[in-house]
Amino acid sequence: MQASAKTTSARPTSAVILEAIRRYSVLLILLGIGLVFTLGSDRFLTPSNLMNIAVQTSIIAIIAIGMTFVILTAGIDLSVGSVVALCGALAAGLAVRQELGTFTGIGLALLAGAAVGVINGLLVVRGKMPPFVATLSTLAIARGLTLVYTEGRPISGIDERFTFLGSGEILGIATPVIILAIVFVIAYIVLRSTRFGNYVYATGGNEEVSRLAGVRTSIITLSVYIISGFLAALGGVLLVARLWSAQPNAAVGLELDAIAAPVLGGVSLFGGVGNVTGALVGAFILGILSNGLNLMGVPSFWQQVIKGVVLILAVMLDVFTKRRR
Repeated sequence: MQASAKTTSARPTSAVILEAIRRYSVLLILLGIGLVFTLGSDRFLTPSNLMNIAVQTSIIAIIAIGMTFVILTAGIDLSVGSVVALCGALAAGLAVRQELGTFTGIGLALLAGAAVGVINGLLVVRGKMPPFVATLSTLAIARGLTLVYTEGRPISGIDERFTFLGSGEILGIATPVIILAIVFVIAYIVLRSTRFGNYVYATGGNEEVSRLAGVRTSIITLSVYIISGFLAALGGVLLVARLWSAQPNAAVGLELDAIAAPVLGGVSLFGGVGNVTGALVGAFILGILSNGLNLMGVPSFWQQVIKGVVLILAVMLDVFTKRRR
C-alpha cells in the first residue's frame, strides 16, 4: 500500500516538473545565451545593438508566427523562404516596373502570398499530399518564378514610402518592430480567445476526433496555410524595404529559421501544443544567437552548424516530453 501511495504521489510531481521545464526552459535558454554574449562582447548589451537585434529578428518572427499556426495542426510549410523572395520581388516590381504605386504593389504581393497558401492548403487537403512534399514542391515553384520575374537581377528604385516600412521609425521605435507587435497581438488573441484558435489546437491534437466532433478540419488546415503564406509575403515586403531592393536569391534557407523558432519556443511538431509567445521567444533566441556569434567573429558557416545543432536539441526535447506525457 505504501509503495502504491508513493507511486501515485510521484506521478503528479513528475508531471508538474516536466510541464515547468517545458514552459520556462525557453526563457532560461534566452537569458543564458544573452549572458554568454554579454560576457563575450562589450558591444552586445548596448542600446543600438539591442535595437538592431529587434529589427533583424522582426522579419523571421513574423514568418515564424505564421509557421506556428501550421505546426499547431501537425503540418509544415517549407515554402516560406521562396514566398518571401517571390512576394518581395512582386511588391518591388509592381511598384517600380509596372508603376502601379507602392501600396498597390504591396497589396497585390500580400494577396500573392495568400494565394500560395491556398495552393499549399489545397494540395494537403484535397490532394492528400503530405505537407512536407506539398510545400517542398511550392518552394521550388516559387523560387523559380522569382528568378523568372526578376530575370535573375535585383529590382531597385523603390520610393521612401516603401523603404519606411523597413528602416523608418515611429515615436523612436523601428517600423518592423511595430508591425511585429501588431501581428503578435492579433495572432495571440486569435489562438487564445477565438473558436478558430480552439479548432486549430483540436485539429493538431487529433484531427479525426475533431472531425467527428463537427470541426471542419479541412477548412482549418486550409486557413493556417493561407495565414502562413500571407505572413511570409509580409516578411518579404519588409525584407525588400530594409534592403532597399528585391534580391532574386533572398531568403534562401529561411524556412529553417522559421521552423526552428516555434520548435525552440515549445511548439510541438506533433501538433496541438504551443503558442505564438513561444515562437516569438524562439525567434529572438535565433536572432541573439546570430548577432552574438557575429560580434564574436564566428564564421557564417559555423553559425549554420550551431543553428542546426540547436534545432536538433529542440526537436529531441519535444520528442522526449511528448513520450513522457
